[in-house]
Amino acid sequence: MQHWPWYLLIDESFVDISGIRGDLTDRSRRLRQRVLDWTGLPTCVGIGPTKTLAKLANHIAKTAERKPGSYPAEFSQVCNLAAMEREALQQVLAATEVREVWGVGPRIGQQLEAEGIKTVLDLTQLDLATVRRRWSVVLERTVRELQGTPCVDLEEAPPAKKEIACTRSFGRAVMDLGELEEAVTTFASRAAEKLRRQGSHAGQVLTFVRTSPFRPDKQYSRSIIVPLLRPTADTAALVEGALMGLRTIYRSGYKFAKAGVMLVDLSDACVEQGELDFEEGHGEGRCRLMTAMDALNRRYGRGTVIIGSAGTGEMPRNWAMRQERRTPRYTTRIGEIPVGKA
Repeated sequence: MQHWPWYLLIDESFVDISGIRGDLTDRSRRLRQRVLDWTGLPTCVGIGPTKTLAKLANHIAKTAERKPGSYPAEFSQVCNLAAMEREALQQVLAATEVREVWGVGPRIGQQLEAEGIKTVLDLTQLDLATVRRRWSVVLERTVRELQGTPCVDLEEAPPAKKEIACTRSFGRAVMDLGELEEAVTTFASRAAEKLRRQGSHAGQVLTFVRTSPFRPDKQYSRSIIVPLLRPTADTAALVEGALMGLRTIYRSGYKFAKAGVMLVDLSDACVEQGELDFEEGHGEGRCRLMTAMDALNRRYGRGTVIIGSAGTGEMPRNWAMRQERRTPRYTTRIGEIPVGKA
């Protein structure tokens, strides 16, 4: 008999628990209570023989707690589909709408419901060849997972992003090119930090600006992609490309509400493109400079070391976001932790 792994999902974190013995439901409840005691954050735990079933179990655990009567009370907060008898499992699947399945979006969900497939149990009973022919191999993989056959591997590290973007809506309308250049420089710099953190280089830079579609002003929206001489993670080179694109698409007389920078055509930083006129050691020196910049900004706060075109910060920035109603950052800023009075 082939041994399949078991997966545990705590909110959005998957854990392989196939080597753990004992009462997994009781262990999960104690784990949930420990997280609550230590952090004050309530969580729900779902256990299943596949990632899709673990995700579904997590949904059941949340719904049973928030909507009493939707599922049996014993599934509240912690739901272990792997420990259920076949009849009980079918009852739970029959009580769950097909749109709640991980990987079934609104469009496919609507198509399934039109064919009379309204519950998760209905979906598990479909013929796999029919699913592949009528919809896709992706949905077939989802059905196999719901039937208990693992098809989605556990990722020990998140995959590298194919695009990295930094976009913001302005706190006030911006018309001046100089202010837009400050904003775009800041956005490109932050995207470059993310790019280096991922260990990638970008071959092209996309810049966009647009006015607000909700204001009765003249409307304008434009984007442009600027190819770079060589793939790079150098903030200066990325900012130069972003500003070149901005100056090309900028039009005076418009009240811009949003701008952004996206780094595309990403490649691994280990792969370097050389040229006949490439100066020996130049790339290594710029890499050390970027590493030092990132280290200073991490230690002393974002914006400690910036590109000159981002502005000095002495004047108020009209393009900065308004954050008067931002939720306090209790878990990351000690100064924002509420203090009670005795």
